[in-house]
Amino acid sequence: MYRRCGFRYEKKLRTLGIIRIAGIDEAGRGALAGPVVAAAVILPEKFRHRKLKDSKQLLPELRQEIYDELVSRDDIIWSIGVVDSIEIDQINILRATHKAMRFALDGLSGPPDHVLIDGLPVSPFPLPQTAIIDGDRISLSIAAASVIAKVTRDRLMREFCARFPEYCFGQHKGYGTELHLIKLHEHGPSPIHRRSFEPVAQPLLALEGII
Repeated sequence: MYRRCGFRYEKKLRTLGIIRIAGIDEAGRGALAGPVVAAAVILPEKFRHRKLKDSKQLLPELRQEIYDELVSRDDIIWSIGVVDSIEIDQINILRATHKAMRFALDGLSGPPDHVLIDGLPVSPFPLPQTAIIDGDRISLSIAAASVIAKVTRDRLMREFCARFPEYCFGQHKGYGTELHLIKLHEHGPSPIHRRSFEPVAQPLLALEGII
């Protein structure tokens, strides 16, 4: 059953005396190119927003509008963490995602008392956590993090598009769309492709004459 995005988890923690609560989410975990980006966000206790929800459910224009509002407010504390494609290949995407999350937490002005994480528990993790499946649809704190992470990563991918226009990163943001796969097979992997990912590895092997 669908639950409206709200403060249910945050309110429960506050009844236990836990006040400084951060939501954390990532963008780009499933992409074939570019970094994974995590955001950590601490919202004020009385925060309300009628439009904020999981970034994947928002049109780009509304997502940008909400992002601009979130990052401009003095009462919202936020930070991002970025791990690039080279390190993703070195340590794997799961560890890279968790590392980006820790970077995001380190960038906050002081550590939170508790962290709400979208998805499964992160281990090891430096702070008390609550993992919430589909948390970006349930928790406003996680939804805010999802918007900031998504908009930040999309901006990075547009910058990469200017450097590598032949891959059309501005259109697919590095995900495995039909257009992206066509460009990957036409040009081979770029410097920001994740070479440990199967759809990227196959064109790379073909270029090297292994297959």
